[in-house]
Parts: sequence; C-alpha cells; structure tokens
Amino acid sequence: MSTVLFWFRNDLRLHDQPALRAALTSGATHLLPVVCLPAPDESTPWGFDRVGAHRRAFTAAALRGLQGQMSALGNPLLVCQVPPATALPQLARAVGATTVVCEDIAAPYEQAEVAALRAAGLQVRTVWHSSLLPPARMPWSVDQLPGVFTTFRQKVERAGITPAAPLPTPTQLLPAPDVPAPVLQAVGAEQGAASIQLPAPPQGSDARSSFPYGTPGCDGSEAAALAHLAQYLARKLPHSYKATRNGLTGLDYSSKFSPWLATGALSPRQIDADLKAFERDHGANDGTYWLWFELLWRDYFRLLHLQYGAALYRARGLSELPPAPHNPRGFDRWCRGDTGQPLVDAAMRELAATGYLSNRLRQVVASYLIYDLRGDWRAGAAWFESQLVDYDVYSNHANWLYIAGRGTDPRGGRRFNPIKQAQDHDADGSYRRMWGTA
Repeated sequence: MSTVLFWFRNDLRLHDQPALRAALTSGATHLLPVVCLPAPDESTPWGFDRVGAHRRAFTAAALRGLQGQMSALGNPLLVCQVPPATALPQLARAVGATTVVCEDIAAPYEQAEVAALRAAGLQVRTVWHSSLLPPARMPWSVDQLPGVFTTFRQKVERAGITPAAPLPTPTQLLPAPDVPAPVLQAVGAEQGAASIQLPAPPQGSDARSSFPYGTPGCDGSEAAALAHLAQYLARKLPHSYKATRNGLTGLDYSSKFSPWLATGALSPRQIDADLKAFERDHGANDGTYWLWFELLWRDYFRLLHLQYGAALYRARGLSELPPAPHNPRGFDRWCRGDTGQPLVDAAMRELAATGYLSNRLRQVVASYLIYDLRGDWRAGAAWFESQLVDYDVYSNHANWLYIAGRGTDPRGGRRFNPIKQAQDHDADGSYRRMWGTA
C-alpha cells in the first residue's frame, strides 16, 4: 500500500482540480485529503488577527461543502487545527507517505509553508492552477512580463491564448488510509471538524450587505458557487456588467465571483467556459468582454508574484520611495470608520460589519489611508487580509501596491478624492446614510 497526501489550500473544490488529479494519478493506492485551518491566535505585526471572523466563517462554509462532497465519494476530508508544518509530517509518518501534492501559491507566507514541509523531509509536488491562463503558455518568460497591464492584455489577446477546458469533477477517489487515533488527536482533527460546523456570525446575514455570506445564495460551498454562476448567466447579467460594476451596494451590480474564486470553490476556467457558452447563445458585448478583462487582471497579479516574489512585500515595494511611516492613531480611526470623512467611514463600517466592500470603495479607502492619513500601505493590506471574505493574496497585495505607486504601474500611484467619489457614486447620499455617516 502506498499513500499520497493531498493538501487543500486555496482550491476548495472538486471541479477543475488539476492538483487533485495529479494526486489521484500519482500511482499511489490511497489518498489522504487534508486541510489545515489557520491558527486562531495568529496576529499581524499591527496587532490584529491575521484571519478575522468573516473570513473564517466563509471558509468554514466552503469546507463544509467540500467535506460533504468527499464523504459522498467515500473519502472524507481531514480538517486539522494545527499548522501544516506540524500536521502533515505527523500524518505522513503515520500512514507511510513520503509525498504531498498541493496547489502552488507564489507568495512568501505560502512558499514558506511548502519550504517547511520539504525541510521536514517530505517530497512536495506543487501544481499551479489558480490562474485562467497557464504561465507556461505566455508569449514571454516570467521575467519578461510586461510592466503595464494594458500591454500584457494586448499581447495575450493578439497571441490568441485561450484557457484550457475545465476538468470534470471526479466520480471516485482513492480509498483513505487508516490514521491512528493518537495522531488524529495530535493534529487537532476533532477540533478542526467541530470548528467548521460553527454557524456564521449574525453579520453574515446583514440585510445591508452586498454579499450576505450567511444566506443560502451566498454560502461558501462549491455547490453555491456553481449555482450562483448559473443564475448570474441565466439572468443575462453579464451584458450589463460593465455599466454597473462601479456600484456601491447590492448583490447584482457586480458578478460576486470573487469570494468563491478566493477560496478556490469556483475555478476561473469554469467561469470562462460558461461565459463563452453564454456569448454563443446570447451574444457578446462590452459587459461580457469586461468579465474576461477582470479575469485577466487577476492573472496579471499572479504573474507579478511569479516575477517578483518577496520583493512585492518590501516596505518600498518595487519602487525607490522611502518606506511609509505607520500612523497608529490614524490607522485605528480608519479601521473603525471614524476618520470624519463620510464616504470612507461608511465603507470601513461596511467592511467591519459584513466582510465585503465594493471594488470602487476599496480603492477609495486605500487611497485615503495612504495619501490623507499618510499611513503604511502594508497595514491597510493586512487589514483587508483579515476582514475580506474574498481575500486573495495576489490581488489584495498588488492592488495596494498599485494605489500606493509601489508596483509596476508607471503613473506612480492613484489618489482618489473621496468628496468627488461620493458625488460620482453616491450622489443622493443613500450609501452614507445606510452606514450612519451622512
């Protein structure tokens, strides 16, 4: 008997799962599927939880869905309450495994997790599968990635690069090995299983939320993700996407694919395949193109990480600008929605209450922290990481660099005037009244 460990990371789904397929076709006779929950007491350098209540609740829903799917296939997911560097070597020794297969994530924290497993003597096979387009098919090497997104997009489109078809959901899994009870106890399996059953906090069903993740339609599971994609297309909402995407509140002004993309409950290739079918049946327009455009932006941020890696996480980013000073008092007021700037405060209160914020408002509040409060952009990025149900390490970090002028963009930063943004996007003040700042 030989066993391979499959470590779920930000790919909490069974459809279009190249990494899982690699494990299933590795030649092993048994499969041990594992996920490791973030430590409940892990904090950031700025003194707050690295993973907040909203993110934990939404991810728990994704894991409940995945657990149910895998149980139906005869190999339940093992949920560990201890870090992967501790849990996976113990499990491997217990079942006689030497190999771990997992998603490749090109960010420092996630790369360090893999390095720790290799240092412990495990063979780790990482599989890149979070982008729409595979990096190996780009018309340039990683180190030659265009420094401007528009150039990247134009070259990709001229080259006619298209995504691979999404893989089907497996109809069977390899059997699970027996794991001794003391090992299960050591990796916190009982606590892990219990923790993903906890109900969403009441804020997850806040009627004001643009993504009420505590309701069935916005549940974190793969089934809910695929159902959301199907209804979004059935209602022909892609045709209006470009016109409505800068809205501030409501479920339908944007696609809302991002929460499920962030946990991996929804594959970008599945979105693309279904969107192409929609265009064949109902026609293409600026709205359908803009969804493709946004998926390309998501890919670009991933490729930037492959190109620059840890350099993106320096205080100066890719720039020669001096490190930004941290403004503790201003940052605290910003987090609480108590800056005195009505649009910014409304947005920050929404984020804290619901774990979600429109893309337009993310730009506005990031700009305010950086340029008006003269704060450290990395503290803002960490707060978003803690709070957002759709936190994506690539997009979050690259967007903060973009606003701060510390990435590749030649324009040197983006300052948003909150008064003008309110006039343009909340002219009647309804959003600010909703969050008690007007």
